[in-house]
Amino acid sequence: MPAEPRFELFLDRADEWRWRLVAANGEIIADSAEGYVSKQGAKRGIDSVKRVAGGATVVDTSDRE
Repeated sequence: MPAEPRFELFLDRADEWRWRLVAANGEIIADSAEGYVSKQGAKRGIDSVKRVAGGATVVDTSDRE
């Protein structure tokens, strides 16, 4: 049975909080790209992604079809 997609919170080597979004197949499909001083800050980052991602448009900035 596949796992559910999930956000994971963790501390990095610099002792900063980060998050990553893991797909049902275990692949990391997004991450915070920056460390947060507080766990709460990282959670706010997750909430922001959850709030805006569903309504985001796709913009193709390439010059290829």
